[in-house]
Amino acid sequence: MASNIGMMDSAYFVGRNEILTWINSTLHLNLSRIEEAASGAVQCQMMDMTYPGVVPMHKVNFDAKTEYDMIQNYKILQDVFNKLKIDKHIEVNRLVKGRPLDNLEFLQWLKRYCDSVNGGIMNENYNPVERRCKGGKDRNLRCSIKGSKSLQTNIVNHSGSGTTLNSNPTSGAKQIRPSGVENEANSSPEIEALSQQVADLKIAMGHLEKERDFYFAKLRDIEILCQASEVDNNPMTVATKKILYADDAKESALDEALGYLNQTLNAVQDEAETEA
Repeated sequence: MASNIGMMDSAYFVGRNEILTWINSTLHLNLSRIEEAASGAVQCQMMDMTYPGVVPMHKVNFDAKTEYDMIQNYKILQDVFNKLKIDKHIEVNRLVKGRPLDNLEFLQWLKRYCDSVNGGIMNENYNPVERRCKGGKDRNLRCSIKGSKSLQTNIVNHSGSGTTLNSNPTSGAKQIRPSGVENEANSSPEIEALSQQVADLKIAMGHLEKERDFYFAKLRDIEILCQASEVDNNPMTVATKKILYADDAKESALDEALGYLNQTLNAVQDEAETEA
Protein backbone atom coordinates (compact mmCIF):
# COMPACT_ATOMS: atom_id res chain seq x y z
CA MET A 1 0.00 0.00 0.00
CA ALA A 2 2.79 2.42 0.88
CA SER A 3 4.61 1.74 -2.37
CA ASN A 4 1.56 2.97 -4.30
CA ILE A 5 1.93 6.48 -2.88
CA GLY A 6 4.14 8.10 -5.52
CA MET A 7 5.74 11.52 -5.46
CA MET A 8 3.05 12.95 -7.74
CA ASP A 9 0.25 11.58 -5.56
CA SER A 10 -2.31 14.12 -4.38
CA ALA A 11 -1.06 13.45 -0.83
CA TYR A 12 1.98 15.64 -1.50
CA PHE A 13 -0.19 18.62 -2.41
CA VAL A 14 -1.77 18.78 1.07
CA GLY A 15 -0.85 22.09 2.72
CA ARG A 16 1.02 22.71 5.94
CA ASN A 17 -2.03 24.09 7.76
CA GLU A 18 -4.13 21.05 6.86
CA ILE A 19 -1.42 18.71 8.15
CA LEU A 20 -1.15 20.64 11.42
CA THR A 21 -4.94 20.63 11.83
CA TRP A 22 -4.98 16.87 11.24
CA ILE A 23 -2.29 16.27 13.88
CA ASN A 24 -3.76 18.62 16.49
CA SER A 25 -7.36 17.44 16.14
CA THR A 26 -6.44 13.76 16.03
CA LEU A 27 -3.91 13.65 18.86
CA HIS A 28 -5.23 16.60 20.93
CA LEU A 29 -2.01 18.56 20.51
CA ASN A 30 -1.27 22.21 19.82
CA LEU A 31 1.52 22.24 17.25
CA SER A 32 2.03 25.50 15.37
CA ARG A 33 4.95 24.48 13.14
CA ILE A 34 5.76 21.38 11.12
CA GLU A 35 9.24 21.28 12.66
CA GLU A 36 7.71 20.55 16.08
CA ALA A 37 6.96 17.03 14.84
CA ALA A 38 10.59 16.36 13.92
CA SER A 39 11.20 14.20 17.01
CA GLY A 40 9.21 11.30 15.54
CA ALA A 41 6.93 10.95 18.57
CA VAL A 42 3.89 12.29 16.69
CA GLN A 43 4.45 9.81 13.87
CA CYS A 44 4.71 6.95 16.38
CA GLN A 45 1.41 7.89 17.98
CA MET A 46 -0.32 8.21 14.61
CA MET A 47 0.66 4.62 13.91
CA ASP A 48 -0.46 3.66 17.42
CA MET A 49 -3.88 5.13 16.69
CA THR A 50 -4.07 3.39 13.30
CA TYR A 51 -2.87 0.04 14.68
CA PRO A 52 -3.69 0.04 18.42
CA GLY A 53 -1.19 -1.88 20.52
CA VAL A 54 1.47 -2.25 17.82
CA VAL A 55 3.61 0.70 18.95
CA PRO A 56 5.39 0.34 22.33
CA MET A 57 4.29 3.75 23.55
CA HIS A 58 6.19 3.40 26.83
CA LYS A 59 9.39 3.64 24.79
CA VAL A 60 8.39 6.74 22.82
CA ASN A 61 10.03 9.91 24.10
CA PHE A 62 7.68 12.87 23.68
CA ASP A 63 10.24 15.17 25.25
CA ALA A 64 13.02 14.31 22.79
CA LYS A 65 15.22 17.35 22.11
CA THR A 66 18.57 15.89 21.03
CA GLU A 67 19.16 14.11 17.73
CA TYR A 68 20.06 10.95 19.65
CA ASP A 69 16.67 10.84 21.41
CA MET A 70 14.87 11.61 18.17
CA ILE A 71 16.67 8.81 16.36
CA GLN A 72 15.48 6.36 19.02
CA ASN A 73 11.88 7.36 18.26
CA TYR A 74 12.42 6.82 14.54
CA LYS A 75 13.96 3.41 15.25
CA ILE A 76 10.73 2.48 17.02
CA LEU A 77 8.74 3.77 14.04
CA GLN A 78 10.89 1.85 11.54
CA ASP A 79 10.47 -1.33 13.60
CA VAL A 80 6.70 -0.82 13.44
CA PHE A 81 6.89 -0.36 9.66
CA ASN A 82 8.90 -3.57 9.35
CA LYS A 83 6.48 -5.46 11.59
CA LEU A 84 3.51 -4.30 9.50
CA LYS A 85 5.46 -4.90 6.26
CA ILE A 86 5.15 -1.25 5.26
CA ASP A 87 7.59 -0.59 2.43
CA LYS A 88 8.68 2.90 3.46
CA HIS A 89 12.22 4.03 4.15
CA ILE A 90 12.53 6.79 6.75
CA GLU A 91 15.10 9.51 5.99
CA VAL A 92 16.04 9.89 9.66
CA ASN A 93 19.11 12.07 9.10
CA ARG A 94 17.03 14.66 7.26
CA LEU A 95 14.01 14.58 9.57
CA VAL A 96 15.92 15.09 12.83
CA LYS A 97 17.44 18.29 11.38
CA GLY A 98 13.96 19.81 11.67
CA ARG A 99 13.87 21.01 8.07
CA PRO A 100 10.26 21.95 7.22
CA LEU A 101 10.19 20.53 3.68
CA ASP A 102 11.45 17.07 4.66
CA ASN A 103 9.15 16.79 7.66
CA LEU A 104 6.14 18.08 5.71
CA GLU A 105 6.71 15.53 2.97
CA PHE A 106 6.91 12.65 5.45
CA LEU A 107 3.79 13.80 7.32
CA GLN A 108 1.95 14.14 4.01
CA TRP A 109 2.82 10.53 3.24
CA LEU A 110 1.79 9.45 6.75
CA LYS A 111 -1.60 11.16 6.48
CA ARG A 112 -2.23 9.53 3.13
CA TYR A 113 -1.30 6.13 4.55
CA CYS A 114 -3.40 6.45 7.73
CA ASP A 115 -6.40 7.66 5.70
CA SER A 116 -6.03 4.67 3.38
CA VAL A 117 -6.22 2.34 6.39
CA ASN A 118 -9.05 3.89 8.40
CA GLY A 119 -10.75 5.95 5.70
CA GLY A 120 -9.88 9.18 7.48
CA ILE A 121 -12.11 8.22 10.42
CA MET A 122 -10.56 8.48 13.87
CA ASN A 123 -10.93 5.55 16.27
CA GLU A 124 -13.46 6.88 18.81
CA ASN A 125 -12.19 4.47 21.46
CA TYR A 126 -8.65 5.82 21.19
CA ASN A 127 -7.61 8.28 23.89
CA PRO A 128 -4.46 10.06 22.63
CA VAL A 129 -3.76 11.89 25.90
CA GLU A 130 -4.00 8.72 27.97
CA ARG A 131 -1.78 6.82 25.53
CA ARG A 132 0.77 9.64 25.58
CA CYS A 133 1.03 9.37 29.36
CA LYS A 134 3.05 6.22 28.78
CA GLY A 135 5.75 8.38 27.15
CA GLY A 136 8.07 10.93 28.73
CA LYS A 137 6.80 14.48 28.54
CA ASP A 138 3.11 13.95 29.25
CA ARG A 139 3.85 11.55 32.07
CA ASN A 140 5.97 14.17 33.83
CA LEU A 141 3.29 16.76 33.20
CA ARG A 142 0.62 14.53 34.70
CA CYS A 143 2.75 13.87 37.75
CA SER A 144 3.29 17.60 38.28
CA ILE A 145 -0.46 18.21 37.96
CA LYS A 146 -1.16 15.48 40.51
CA GLY A 147 1.40 17.00 42.86
CA SER A 148 -0.21 20.40 42.48
CA LYS A 149 -3.65 18.98 43.25
CA SER A 150 -2.33 17.17 46.31
CA LEU A 151 -0.77 20.39 47.56
CA GLN A 152 -4.05 22.23 47.10
CA THR A 153 -5.90 19.46 48.97
CA ASN A 154 -3.47 19.63 51.87
CA ILE A 155 -3.89 23.39 52.09
CA VAL A 156 -7.70 23.10 52.12
CA ASN A 157 -7.64 20.34 54.73
CA HIS A 158 -5.16 22.27 56.81
CA SER A 159 -7.37 25.35 56.68
CA GLY A 160 -10.45 23.28 57.56
CA SER A 161 -8.79 21.88 60.67
CA GLY A 162 -8.96 25.30 62.32
CA THR A 163 -5.25 26.14 62.06
CA THR A 164 -4.61 29.76 61.08
CA LEU A 165 -1.40 31.29 59.79
CA ASN A 166 -2.23 34.81 60.95
CA SER A 167 -3.61 35.42 64.40
CA ASN A 168 -4.94 38.82 63.34
CA PRO A 169 -6.01 38.63 59.67
CA THR A 170 -8.04 41.82 59.86
CA SER A 171 -5.11 44.01 60.83
CA GLY A 172 -3.00 42.31 58.17
CA ALA A 173 -5.55 43.18 55.49
CA LYS A 174 -5.59 46.80 56.64
CA GLN A 175 -1.83 47.01 56.34
CA ILE A 176 -1.68 45.44 52.87
CA ARG A 177 -4.61 47.16 51.16
CA PRO A 178 -3.22 50.72 50.82
CA SER A 179 0.06 49.41 49.39
CA GLY A 180 -1.80 47.23 46.89
CA VAL A 181 -4.04 50.06 45.72
CA GLU A 182 -1.07 52.39 45.30
CA ASN A 183 0.91 49.81 43.33
CA GLU A 184 -2.08 49.12 41.08
CA ALA A 185 -2.49 52.83 40.35
CA ASN A 186 1.19 53.24 39.54
CA SER A 187 1.36 50.16 37.31
CA SER A 188 -1.81 50.86 35.29
CA PRO A 189 -0.13 53.05 32.59
CA GLU A 190 2.73 50.58 32.39
CA ILE A 191 0.31 47.69 31.87
CA GLU A 192 -1.46 49.59 29.10
CA ALA A 193 1.86 50.31 27.38
CA LEU A 194 2.90 46.67 27.60
CA SER A 195 -0.48 45.52 26.31
CA GLN A 196 -0.10 47.82 23.31
CA GLN A 197 3.37 46.41 22.66
CA VAL A 198 1.99 42.86 22.79
CA ALA A 199 -0.78 43.79 20.34
CA ASP A 200 1.75 45.35 17.95
CA LEU A 201 3.98 42.29 18.18
CA LYS A 202 1.05 39.99 17.38
CA ILE A 203 0.24 42.03 14.28
CA ALA A 204 3.88 41.96 13.17
CA MET A 205 4.07 38.22 13.81
CA GLY A 206 0.94 37.68 11.72
CA HIS A 207 2.55 39.51 8.79
CA LEU A 208 5.77 37.52 9.18
CA GLU A 209 3.88 34.22 9.25
CA LYS A 210 1.99 35.13 6.07
CA GLU A 211 5.25 36.04 4.35
CA ARG A 212 6.89 32.84 5.59
CA ASP A 213 4.00 30.71 4.33
CA PHE A 214 4.10 32.50 0.98
CA TYR A 215 7.77 31.68 0.37
CA PHE A 216 7.43 28.22 1.89
CA ALA A 217 4.68 27.40 -0.64
CA LYS A 218 6.93 28.55 -3.48
CA LEU A 219 9.80 26.40 -2.24
CA ARG A 220 7.47 23.42 -1.96
CA ASP A 221 6.27 23.96 -5.55
CA ILE A 222 9.88 24.07 -6.74
CA GLU A 223 10.67 20.89 -4.81
CA ILE A 224 7.71 19.02 -6.33
CA LEU A 225 8.75 20.19 -9.80
CA CYS A 226 12.33 19.00 -9.22
CA GLN A 227 11.07 15.57 -8.11
CA ALA A 228 9.27 14.92 -11.39
CA SER A 229 10.85 11.95 -13.16
CA GLU A 230 11.09 13.86 -16.46
CA VAL A 231 13.58 16.38 -15.08
CA ASP A 232 15.02 14.50 -12.10
CA ASN A 233 18.50 14.06 -13.66
CA ASN A 234 18.59 17.43 -15.40
CA PRO A 235 21.72 19.39 -14.33
CA MET A 236 19.65 22.44 -13.44
CA THR A 237 17.37 20.26 -11.29
CA VAL A 238 20.33 18.70 -9.49
CA ALA A 239 21.84 22.15 -8.85
CA THR A 240 18.50 23.43 -7.51
CA LYS A 241 18.26 20.46 -5.14
CA LYS A 242 21.74 21.24 -3.81
CA ILE A 243 20.41 24.62 -2.70
CA LEU A 244 17.07 23.28 -1.39
CA TYR A 245 18.62 20.51 0.70
CA ALA A 246 21.72 22.34 1.93
CA ASP A 247 22.28 22.41 5.68
CA ASP A 248 21.09 25.56 7.43
CA ALA A 249 24.62 26.53 8.44
CA LYS A 250 26.03 25.98 4.96
CA GLU A 251 26.74 29.29 3.23
CA SER A 252 28.34 27.91 0.05
CA ALA A 253 25.25 26.15 -1.34
CA LEU A 254 24.94 28.59 -4.24
CA ASP A 255 28.66 28.35 -5.05
CA GLU A 256 28.45 24.57 -4.95
CA ALA A 257 25.43 24.56 -7.27
CA LEU A 258 27.11 26.94 -9.73
CA GLY A 259 30.30 24.88 -9.63
CA TYR A 260 28.32 21.74 -10.42
CA LEU A 261 26.57 23.45 -13.34
CA ASN A 262 29.83 24.77 -14.79
CA GLN A 263 31.47 21.39 -14.44
CA THR A 264 28.56 19.63 -16.14
CA LEU A 265 28.33 22.15 -18.98
CA ASN A 266 32.09 22.00 -19.56
CA ALA A 267 31.93 18.21 -19.69
CA VAL A 268 29.11 18.35 -22.25
CA GLN A 269 31.02 20.91 -24.31
CA ASP A 270 34.22 18.81 -24.24
CA GLU A 271 32.27 15.76 -25.30
CA ALA A 272 30.69 17.68 -28.19
CA GLU A 273 34.11 18.93 -29.33
CA THR A 274 35.53 15.40 -29.14
CA GLU A 275 32.72 14.04 -31.29
CA ALA A 276 33.19 16.88 -33.79
